[in-house]
Amino acid sequence: MRNPLQDQLLKAGLVNKAKVNQVAREQNKQKLGKAPPAPPREDAIDTARLQAERAERDRALAAERNAQARAAELRAQVRQIIDTHKVKRSGEIDYRFTHDNAIRSVLVNESLRSQLASGALVIAALDDRYELLPRAAAEKIRERDASVIVLDHAQPPAGDTPASDDDTYYAQFQVPDDLIW
Repeated sequence: MRNPLQDQLLKAGLVNKAKVNQVAREQNKQKLGKAPPAPPREDAIDTARLQAERAERDRALAAERNAQARAAELRAQVRQIIDTHKVKRSGEIDYRFTHDNAIRSVLVNESLRSQLASGALVIAALDDRYELLPRAAAEKIRERDASVIVLDHAQPPAGDTPASDDDTYYAQFQVPDDLIW
């Protein structure tokens, strides 16, 4: 569909037929392109909302999976550190300590007992057994999971409260380091 001016220019030979057709196509495109966009339908809005919810849920699940994978990795690192650095236990002296509100014991010799009392060695719980570890390995484990360390005489107990009247009274009495109970 050409306008009369285009027909006159074509008859006069000022433009060729291909140029007239190209201009007509461009004019049609401009007419069609200027129509206002249709308002979004409710179905499209619901679909977009569902997609956003699904994406958020997927992100949350991915974050949870990553956290679980990180925790499993840390447990594996702790297990490996304990297996590679554990001190061989030998002896017939029961060294008693508390863990999970129960009194536990490990068999040690006199030198291991003195190292435990001084804080050079610590006791770590691995599954349902207890292992003796040197201080350097215990620090590596403490960075990953402090709950594995069961007994460490060099560190203050986690549940220490400020000194009460009883503590100040009993502070005057010295308890021997070699006390075995």
